[in-house]
Amino acid sequence: ASAVGSGASAASTQTPTTGGSDWPRYLGPTANNYSPEKGINKNWAQKPPKALWKVDLRDGGYAGPAAAGGRVYIIDHSGNKDIVRALDLKTGADVWTCSYDDTDSANYGYARSTPAVYGGKVYTMSRLGLLNCLDAATGKPIWARDVVKDFGTQRPTWDLAGSPIVDGERLVITPGGRNAAVVALNKDTGATIMQGGGDVVTGYATPVVAKINNVKQYVTFTAKSVMGVAADDGRLLWSVPWETSYDVNAATPLVIGNSVFVTSGYGKGCALIDVKPDGASIRWQSRDLVSRFNPPVYVQGMIYGIGEPGNMVCIDPTNGALKWKQSGFEWGGLIYVDGVLICMDGRTGACIMVKATPESYQELGRFTPLGGQSWTAPIIAQGRLIIRNTKAIACFDLK
Repeated sequence: ASAVGSGASAASTQTPTTGGSDWPRYLGPTANNYSPEKGINKNWAQKPPKALWKVDLRDGGYAGPAAAGGRVYIIDHSGNKDIVRALDLKTGADVWTCSYDDTDSANYGYARSTPAVYGGKVYTMSRLGLLNCLDAATGKPIWARDVVKDFGTQRPTWDLAGSPIVDGERLVITPGGRNAAVVALNKDTGATIMQGGGDVVTGYATPVVAKINNVKQYVTFTAKSVMGVAADDGRLLWSVPWETSYDVNAATPLVIGNSVFVTSGYGKGCALIDVKPDGASIRWQSRDLVSRFNPPVYVQGMIYGIGEPGNMVCIDPTNGALKWKQSGFEWGGLIYVDGVLICMDGRTGACIMVKATPESYQELGRFTPLGGQSWTAPIIAQGRLIIRNTKAIACFDLK
């Protein structure tokens, strides 16, 4: 790890690593792509975010970072092994690493999921289906499951991509396989608690914990549909066909009340699905948001997302009305914080701050943290913006 820029070490010691908010899982602390932090620096023209550290990555891919307890966790790769790395949030230094067998054959990088950090444990899922529970302090393995073997999972074309999530005492995954659209494991032991949803090939998305029509359920994408699976017993509550070229259903569904917003790439588009106690149906469908893998965010009644052919859009989910669109984002991701959206241009690696308003596209500032292909969404933790491209991960002061 190397500190970047003048005064980087001083800045990194002054910025606290506790007191703000962590980003302990995919889609953040509240699972909706929000950072609850306030008072961030919005004057990027005069004061662009200062680089605190930058660390090289060797996976050449898109695995997402999580941050909790003063550390950043990410799955890297070397040779024929995945390497889970715990980096110091202040300095970027490796605190520990844990490796396990993968292969030396890349498929748009290697691991593509985000760790989940909860209760002193780190949960990681490999593209080949190795699910690990590690001690967050030391990286020592606690338990592991081979989901391909255990559930008869058929890996999709670009391998497993969904991230594990914690729901109370459960660790929830969506491996697909024999009645394994959704699987809930005991987070402390790895034992199977519940599985259901039928025999499916999984999509590439992360499941959503939701209450729809007062029924707790897990909403997930399969290769050819979107469905809700009852949390208590795994029964299939509803399902709507959603077929995309190459079976790429990758952007995590967005649950809005008793409705579910979905979007997929390859020209497919987006739709709002109304879920009723007796089934589900599409309210409207359009091609205004065609997101290949990065999910949109729902802010104050509006959906903001980035999709083909590089447009950022604002959509009213009630009727699908397009409020505005702006080109120049390729397949980047975006998150919400303190009244603004922080977005990546997936092609150039520019990081762009946009006001979260349906009135019009209002750009507030931009800088280029790493440059190059940057398909992974940024995260925010403890006043810091953490960004990766295919070659490195870097940390910037957002205050």
